[in-house]
Amino acid sequence: MTARILDGKAIAARLRLDLKAEIARLADKHGRAPGLAVILVGEDAASQVYVRNKKKACLDIGLISEEFSQTLPAQTSQQHLLGLIAELNANPKVDGILVQMPVPEHIDPETIIEAIDPGKDVDGFHPYNVGRLAARMPALRSCTPYGCMKLLEETGVDLHGQEAVIVGASNIVGRPMALELLLAGATVTVAHKFTRNLQEHIERADIVVAAAGKPGLVRGEWIKKDAIVIDVGINHGNDGKLTGDVEFESAAQRTAWITPVPGGVGPMTITMLLSNTVQAFREHLGDNQ
Repeated sequence: MTARILDGKAIAARLRLDLKAEIARLADKHGRAPGLAVILVGEDAASQVYVRNKKKACLDIGLISEEFSQTLPAQTSQQHLLGLIAELNANPKVDGILVQMPVPEHIDPETIIEAIDPGKDVDGFHPYNVGRLAARMPALRSCTPYGCMKLLEETGVDLHGQEAVIVGASNIVGRPMALELLLAGATVTVAHKFTRNLQEHIERADIVVAAAGKPGLVRGEWIKKDAIVIDVGINHGNDGKLTGDVEFESAAQRTAWITPVPGGVGPMTITMLLSNTVQAFREHLGDNQ
């Protein structure tokens, strides 16, 4: 068989139309649109592209981003950055704060993440928000795992009792992804660099989430027939092409559903950032409708 493609670009576009309508309603009701502050420290080229894409996505659906953006030189001190975050925490027109990672080496990313008001942590990285997810009381959720869950919803498959294997245990994807799948009723295994016999774990999985950042790590022939594959990996090949962590062509001959790279998880991550900003806005204003 040939897998059906989970087209993250198309799904994200549909969700953004819904968000645009919701933002228009909220702006009419409350006199302003949700505001997202984006902070970039340094001149990392990839980060600059990501920030531009996020700002454009905000503007396209009516979120306020440009006036709150901050571009800081690479030599910015940690103390200065913490001061800026404190100002944004106190600004009632800022509903979400995003500090683009990575930050320069002299700045501790964990200190920065913990300085953000959890109610404005639209990346979903703050220990408070991760803890809420672990306690089965999700608030602002980590964007990439949240986007993966939206993709899984599109399959129509009931996740209760499904065997899920996550390859990669990072704080950004693997660990919160495990919590999301547990919340959905799946039986979850998290594989990492110390895992032995990765193939055996993959072969029994109904759902595979590959998030290790190693091209071709998951072989197509390992995939169980009719499994669902979510490929979070984004790897730059020598030819300039982007590839995932899964051997796409061979895997697609076996799976029921699979995400492409690019065009799968990436657009969903940004969309969940936008969704989190709208959620934070509603929480700040007590708008539960």
